[in-house]
Amino acid sequence: MDYRDIKRGLPQRDSRVIAVINQKGGVGKSTTVVNLSACLGETKKKVLVVDFDPQGNTTSGFGIEKDGIEQDVYDVILHDVPVENVIMETCAKNVFIVPATIQLATAEIELVSEMARETILKGVIEKVKDEFDYVFIDCPPSLGLLTINALVAANSLIIPIQCEYYALEGVAKLLETMQMVKRRMNPELEIFGVVMTMFDSRTTLSKQVVDEVQEFFGKKMFKSIIPRNVKLSEAPSHGLPVSMYARVSKGALAYSKLAREVIARG
Repeated sequence: MDYRDIKRGLPQRDSRVIAVINQKGGVGKSTTVVNLSACLGETKKKVLVVDFDPQGNTTSGFGIEKDGIEQDVYDVILHDVPVENVIMETCAKNVFIVPATIQLATAEIELVSEMARETILKGVIEKVKDEFDYVFIDCPPSLGLLTINALVAANSLIIPIQCEYYALEGVAKLLETMQMVKRRMNPELEIFGVVMTMFDSRTTLSKQVVDEVQEFFGKKMFKSIIPRNVKLSEAPSHGLPVSMYARVSKGALAYSKLAREVIARG
């Protein structure tokens, strides 16, 4: 079914636009976007995911074959394709996606010559956000123009931090960039929450990192902690959120708990 048909049944909502961000790679951004979105969808929340990472892992995580995508987020931000034409259903209930393919990798260079280049994504999301409860932007692992666009478009940030050595390395630069965007372009921008990922309860290091992040971020840190989990690692290769692949696994239960915490925060 085409999204333009589906959206007629969607009431207008007061949407929260959340950029899931950390300039470090491999910290669980795409995993968090896919699985948190799916868990929210199961609670009857309407969710839009904007895959804004050229790697397109979030698109793949929902089982979408990138070779079969005719138009993606690149076409929306640089070729004026209406976002409504690009939004797709996912395998997860109540979750839709603006997909990404590798051609988004050139957008960083092409955006440089665009007028109001930092606000292009914001304009795109403004057109459809009221049809959703949550809009998640999966950011690339960098602080370039794509990420700046995401920071300008969002009103909230979720920062995944892995429970590993040097976990907080680079976070100061991320927060500095966030404050710059907040001052100059987006005064609404706030940290919605920090989520610890890849937690291994068998190691002292994981527990020490959680304590360190808790001390740094205080109440901004979610109580829900995402463990290292085989099923969580396997789910993307099957093109499914972990809640659909292995519902009673530790990973699925952790993201379900995180979803309830996100809803409780408003």
